[in-house]
Parts: sequence; structure tokens; C-alpha cells
Amino acid sequence: MKNFRKAFAFIATLALTAAVTGCSSANAAPESETQAAASSEKIIVGASSTPHGEILEQVKDDLAAEGYELEIVIFDDYVLPNTSLQEGNLDANYFQHTPYLESFNASNGTDIVSAASIHYEPFGLYGNGISSPSEAKEGATIIIPADDSNETRALLLLEQEGLITLPEGANAADGVTTLDIADNKGFNIITVQADTVAAQFGNSDEGTLAVINGNYARAAGLDIRNALAVEDASGSAAQTYANIVAVRKGDESSPKTTALVNALKTDKVKKFIEDNYNGAVVAIF
Repeated sequence: MKNFRKAFAFIATLALTAAVTGCSSANAAPESETQAAASSEKIIVGASSTPHGEILEQVKDDLAAEGYELEIVIFDDYVLPNTSLQEGNLDANYFQHTPYLESFNASNGTDIVSAASIHYEPFGLYGNGISSPSEAKEGATIIIPADDSNETRALLLLEQEGLITLPEGANAADGVTTLDIADNKGFNIITVQADTVAAQFGNSDEGTLAVINGNYARAAGLDIRNALAVEDASGSAAQTYANIVAVRKGDESSPKTTALVNALKTDKVKKFIEDNYNGAVVAIF
């Protein structure tokens, strides 16, 4: 009887050990998955929703394959993405061009730099109820963005179309404002926050014109193919106003930055841009 009890206890112990081992094996992740999760690093990038956030979505899988989890933080203004980057809450941002960044750094004491140029968004001139800049009537309102670099860009486009006259030699590098207009040719030119131009234009009187950033125009449902005029994409503006991946100074060649830039500068991303934005966004790599 005693031997029977010993044998039974031994068999029960074996069964319990097998059950525990089997349970552990069933619930444990494969070793390769565990190692991948342990080695995965997060890259946090601030972006405007359109097109920047949409473009970033296309590279999530590519970055995951390189061991990085891409987190996209969407902003609806032009200030917080830079302050958040400077404060270390982001690894990079993707929403602006170099002239705007330089102006922001000068005004805010930040130390943010470009890591790569990704795309160009031609500014468009839109008209409410008119089909040509020549149809604009004296006294008509023209709405343009107010921040330094975009105001310059808008005014240069208005001059390109003969709607205003700027001083001789006016250029993007030196910048111009409405105070520099030599002749407004009877138009009422008003400056407003860049992200409100499209909305104000949408609620404007017939005959009103507006110069709108490419991403805000698209977000508002405007098609650049229907714009009265656009910037010349073959000129230096394409380089000057290319949208960039920006990082804190010193992080330009960090592993995270390198992985992000390499993922963005691919034929896959270029094709996505060509297929989805109808000329409102143009890859520049």
C-alpha cells in the first residue's frame, strides 16, 4: 500500500509539471517576437494632418521592419510642433519649410535644424466666383497668411500675377511684408493666421481672392488644379520652400533620424504622393 501511494504521488507530480510546462508554452510569445518587442524603439514625430501625417503613415511598416515604432502626433498649428520638439517631447517634426523654421528659431531662441527635404507644396491663388486674376475688381479683398515666410511667399505670388507691385529686388531670402507693397492696385490685402485663410475664404464675399498653403487648401477641399495661379515649381521656390524633416541640432544623423529619412525618401513614398495629391504635393527627393 505504501509503495502504491509513492507511485501515485510520483505520477501526480509528473502530470502537474507537464501541465504547468504546457500552459507556459501555450501563453509565451515566440522568442523572435519577444526579442523584437524588446528591441523596438519609438520614434515620435509631430506633423500636420495633411499631407504630412498621411505620408508618415505610409512608412510605419518599413520602420517597424527596422525595429522602430512610429508614433505620429498631429498638430493643427505652426507653433506647437516646434516647441514640443525643442522641449524633447518629439524626436522630429514634419510640417514646415526652412524659411519658416529659420524665422521661428530667430523669434523663439530655439535650435532646430533640417535633416532632409521631402516635398514641395505649391501655393495657390484662389478666387471666389472669378476664373482669372484679371477678373479681380478694384477694392476686392485678398486674404493671405500672416507669418513671415508665408506672407513673403504669398506677396511674391501676387506680384507674379500682376496684382501688386513690390520694390525692385524683392525676394524670398530677404522677405517682404504688406508694408513693403509699392502699389496694391486698389486691392484690400489682409493678413490672417495661416490655418484660418481657407476657412475665411470659404465664408468670403464673391470676388474675394486668397493665397492658401497647399496642405490647408487640400484639407479645405480645394483642388490646386482649379487655382487661378500657382507658384512656378521649376524655379528656386521648390528648394526654398521644400517641406522638411526637422530635428534638434545634433540629431541630424542620429539612428532614429537616419531611419526616418531613409523610410521617407523612397520610390514607394514618391508614388504615394503622385497618386494621391494631384499636383498639390510634389516629392523633391
